[in-house]
Amino acid sequence: MPRPYRHPASRLWAIVLAGGQGVRLRPLVRLLYGDDRPKQYASLTGPKSLLVDTLERAALGLPPERTIVVTSRGQERYVSQDLERWPQATLLVQPRDLGTAAGILLPALWALSRDPEALLVVLPSDHLIGDGSLFMDHVLELAPQAERQPRRIILVGAQPTEAETEYGWIEPGDHSRPVGMTSAGPVFPVGRFREKPSPEEARACLEKGALWNTFVMVARASTFSEAGRLALPQLHALLRSAAASAAEPEGADALEHAYRSAERANFSRSVLQTYPSLLAVSRMPSLRWSDLGTPERVFRSLRLMGVNLPWLTTSQALRQRGPRS
Repeated sequence: MPRPYRHPASRLWAIVLAGGQGVRLRPLVRLLYGDDRPKQYASLTGPKSLLVDTLERAALGLPPERTIVVTSRGQERYVSQDLERWPQATLLVQPRDLGTAAGILLPALWALSRDPEALLVVLPSDHLIGDGSLFMDHVLELAPQAERQPRRIILVGAQPTEAETEYGWIEPGDHSRPVGMTSAGPVFPVGRFREKPSPEEARACLEKGALWNTFVMVARASTFSEAGRLALPQLHALLRSAAASAAEPEGADALEHAYRSAERANFSRSVLQTYPSLLAVSRMPSLRWSDLGTPERVFRSLRLMGVNLPWLTTSQALRQRGPRS
């Protein structure tokens, strides 16, 4: 069972992103489960699904009644199983997956409608993290930083090990002028953000000392809202009109209309890359982190952590035999 939350700050909420389709990891999940469930509902790093692992990390610092899980229509049967131990969590079901911008703005606006002073911690549900307690301690240290920097979204950056082209890269700004401090080091303004750069750009980022973007973020709900209004005014307006009742049956029609009228958008490209002046970055402590985006990354991450799960042998045998009929 999750440990009780240690930081009872009444304004702090968790947004758990669980609405993606996991297309790149689908062949592996299909081999293991025989269906096309998104990766967050699969057990790839241990006995629990990636979503349950994320919820348990969140519970180390945040109570279930202030945890918002965002999913997409068609995933209800999977998410309902994983949420059995979190009946107090709020589930927001998007009529369709419009990308990470809607996935973040909908719950941010929902939380804002209930608490104008809400502070949000955004947690993707497809990460492998070596020390969840140390990780959450660091994330929660950023809450007071976000309170003191009400116009900034604070990103958690990971120390890169290679010129990865599938991650976003964060170039810290002026090192002589940190905007905050944690036990792991300073919080810096962001000079530049590059989403999925070319191999040449990724090598340049690595040489400059840039960080990988984990997509873990801490900011006021009002800050996320304002960033969305600035970068994606139409999407923001549509979601704002539907967000307050998004968790209620009577809000289904308004939410359906908003998602039918809105366009797909990527939060990293539309907000983080376009408006780096709105950002700050904190380097996470020394711990192993990986975004489990591809089968190769899953295999490599588990190998580096010395994890040998029964399904690894099974999946290798299945891959040799080919897909199931």
